[in-house]
Amino acid sequence: MSRSPSFKVKTDLSPTLDPESLQKWIIAFCAIRFDLEQGQLVEVCYPAGFLTHDEELEIAYNSFPDSVSQQHNRSSIHDCIFFFRFRRRFKAQTGNATNSEITEVDKELSPKSIDKINVSRRLSGTSSAGASKYIYGYVFNRQRHDERLKRGGEQKSVVILSHSPYSSVFRPLLQIVGPLYFDMGKKALEHIAAYVSAWPAPVPGKLMELPIGNATLKVNLPPAHCFSLESGVVSFDESVSSVASLPSSNQSSQQGLFHDSDLFGTFRGLLLQLWLLWELVLIGEPILIIAPTPPQCCEAVASLVSLVAPLICSVDFRPYFTIHDPEFARLNSIQEGETFPSMVLGVTNLFFLKALRNIPHIISVGSPPPNSNRVSFSARSSTDRVSGSPGGLGLRQFSLNKFSPSSLLSAVKLRRDGPLCLMTEHKEAIWSTYSATTKPDTSILNRLIDAGVSPRVEESMSVVNNEILRRHFLELTTNFLAPFGPYFRTTAPSEGSSPYVDPPPLPPFNVDEFLSSLSDRGPGKFLLKRMKSNWLDFYRRFLNGPNFMPWFRRRRAVAEQEQDRLWKHARMKADIQQLISKMSELEIVDSFNVIERLLLREVQLQQSGNGGVDSMATCQKLTRDLRAVFNVLSKDMQELMLSNPQRASLLRGSPE
Repeated sequence: MSRSPSFKVKTDLSPTLDPESLQKWIIAFCAIRFDLEQGQLVEVCYPAGFLTHDEELEIAYNSFPDSVSQQHNRSSIHDCIFFFRFRRRFKAQTGNATNSEITEVDKELSPKSIDKINVSRRLSGTSSAGASKYIYGYVFNRQRHDERLKRGGEQKSVVILSHSPYSSVFRPLLQIVGPLYFDMGKKALEHIAAYVSAWPAPVPGKLMELPIGNATLKVNLPPAHCFSLESGVVSFDESVSSVASLPSSNQSSQQGLFHDSDLFGTFRGLLLQLWLLWELVLIGEPILIIAPTPPQCCEAVASLVSLVAPLICSVDFRPYFTIHDPEFARLNSIQEGETFPSMVLGVTNLFFLKALRNIPHIISVGSPPPNSNRVSFSARSSTDRVSGSPGGLGLRQFSLNKFSPSSLLSAVKLRRDGPLCLMTEHKEAIWSTYSATTKPDTSILNRLIDAGVSPRVEESMSVVNNEILRRHFLELTTNFLAPFGPYFRTTAPSEGSSPYVDPPPLPPFNVDEFLSSLSDRGPGKFLLKRMKSNWLDFYRRFLNGPNFMPWFRRRRAVAEQEQDRLWKHARMKADIQQLISKMSELEIVDSFNVIERLLLREVQLQQSGNGGVDSMATCQKLTRDLRAVFNVLSKDMQELMLSNPQRASLLRGSPE
């Protein structure tokens, strides 16, 4: 990919860098060179001081294709874009987050308890982006062939580091900053960083126009509900209905992470197995994706993550994983019979087929680049699934009934040889013993267009097909999650009733009771006609997997926040005098205590800087109502109330 020739950086008009604003989008820009003697070297890291030495080293190792995946043609310049993700190790202060802050965040996210106030604060946007446990690196890699250089060439990478997986932003930005760096050097990074720091803060789920030089990036950001609480990406206005219903057709592709990934193009040779892959990701099974090049394996991992939208994908996914990753040693030591952690790993190095031989599900996608040392075997021609159980043969292209003798023999050979056959020839296939509950929807496959020859027609075809597939799997996931809806149902005060009572709690959730109830009523018509009779076991595996609890806890937190909003709105509209006239003396005292508690909480939020835009108006209304209730109390009760200094200050309107 190349930079548009019309793009120019006007140095005299470049904005001044605002490091704090830049951090809302990007941690830093890095330029990394592969040195023949010393290996990967970080030439530039701008702005400096936001990454530890270990993080810079890990970024450097992840920013180059494995030697076995590099192209072997003799073109003078080859550019590629891919991205990686790695876990942060908080050993020192980085950015705006300290160790103590990170520890506190981890406590808040403990599955054993949910602190309603803490979670609501995170949902209101008060947490720091520095609390994210992962860093995403978007790479522009350039390999230049030159016979005058050692080994006949060189390669460098320009990397954008961020807490957020905003692929729709960083990929086009890389197409600008990558080539620009090779023209201007470090100045290019400084200018682009200054432009980015002038952008408005990210607004999840919205179309944003982001100026960069004389160009403008028009991008859709993924909605807030597809990020886990620990990601640091939160919404200040996240509605409880945001993931409860199916969106309109023009929004279907923007309901999760990586909504711009090429799902159809990546799995075109395995389309009939998408429902199997959907289940594997949903229940958090370990998956190894192997592809000839980093861009292909990244696209495959991103597409799998996007497949379960609008569910939060809490599986540890690595779009481009190498043997240099600190976690490789742990994964390599897993013995046969031991449980493999829930991960989706994208790799290009065939060594992983032996090193991670205990991973239960292996997917091979993509096609080798021209003149590479890998042999492509029937590229994009087979959807064979190689299973350890009978009936594991897939279907060929879009045909649902035809098997050719050659495809049948190929499938038998693949099953016998196992994934190690990829060491000699590349093949798009799946090796898994998992038996899917969901049946492939042939009506969806029949709607897909397969008429592309030229690149332009091919791209247009993929856009249409991606929308069809995403719409279907969004509907499938939404219907699968629908039985949990009653546990997020909010209640508002009924007409004429007092809002100055404690809101009823959300319905309690018990796994056994949920499964028993679901067994009696069924999952709904949509799923019943698409799933086998063992659908309840599928729900049980989902409940025990890594994706359920983070999604459920976020939905509960959003529902609690929504219920708080409804009751706060009712209190702002309530006529306290009319309500008092209908109350007994005991109810009046109870109302006083509730108003006092609500007022104290609002004051504390204000003092900590976490109050909302209407916090001042809320405090004033609660203070007036508190005085109104106080005035109708008996003299003895009033004197008793005023004996408390804090309460007396609240009644005066000057809380201490």
